[in-house]
Amino acid sequence: MLIKKASDIKSSEVTARELYLNRRQFILAASATALSATALFNGIDSPFSPSPAMAGAKLNNVRKGPFGTTEKQNSFKDITSYNNFYELGTDKGDPAENAKYLTTRPWTVSVEGEVKKAKTYDIDELIKIAPLEERIYRLRCVEAWSMVIPWVGFPLNSLVKLAEPTGNAKYIQFITLQDPKRMPGQRYAALQWPYVEGLRMDEAMHPLTILAVGLYGEVLPAQNGAPIRLVVPWKYGFKSIKSIVKVRFVEKQPPASWNIMQPQEYGFYSNVNPEVDHPRWSQATERRIGEFFRRKTLMFNGYGEQVASLYSGMDLKKYY
Repeated sequence: MLIKKASDIKSSEVTARELYLNRRQFILAASATALSATALFNGIDSPFSPSPAMAGAKLNNVRKGPFGTTEKQNSFKDITSYNNFYELGTDKGDPAENAKYLTTRPWTVSVEGEVKKAKTYDIDELIKIAPLEERIYRLRCVEAWSMVIPWVGFPLNSLVKLAEPTGNAKYIQFITLQDPKRMPGQRYAALQWPYVEGLRMDEAMHPLTILAVGLYGEVLPAQNGAPIRLVVPWKYGFKSIKSIVKVRFVEKQPPASWNIMQPQEYGFYSNVNPEVDHPRWSQATERRIGEFFRRKTLMFNGYGEQVASLYSGMDLKKYY
């Protein structure tokens, strides 16, 4: 067998990313068909999604969105291999390892509560309610690491406007899928399941807040919260709930999973604030994945010019 070193390979011999992805999709689809047929013959459930909208599929008609940072983006590998997604496991590599269990078709998202137009959307219908945009946002984790991610999604306010909230709707609650077969991390009591989160209505309506369905122009991978997740770039990452199945409009402040678990460590607002340390570590600096040196943490993750007015007059050390 002839084994070439990287230095010996000509650029013309390297498979283009597009061809690689098409080939991978063909192999995955063929494997899924064969294994699904075998599973059906044996009377068991297939672990594969029947939908062609799997990770790696290109999203069409994506336009450049506003508000994005010009900072260097993290690689696709960084973004899809180093994740916090407790429903798929508590270690950083677990979500990528267990992503194969999280089938995302069929999938519905229920919009309910204090609205005039409650509706259950099929995920493919929901994706079409507003033009898809690429938003290159910083992601800041409460564990003091960060990334720059090219999300693809649409403004949450598009869905809010369609639902027509009543005057009683002051907050929005988000609820994740609860299914231990598809989310093996839910077999353990790492958190109270299902995962829940919430935003104040003005936060939800802010144009920075999006529902993401992809990254790097492709369908969102399971480990990143497929098929649809919240992205609120001025808040810590755990606020951006993944794999959403319910969007509920409510009058009172809804519970939030990490706030339930450790209220002295994780507040409802969860705004990035370098002046409010986590009880067990400092938030003054952060480590950008892929970089050696730490950098100074920016107030509101660098989006203060856009969002600081939302918290005018609030004590941000009390409402952390």
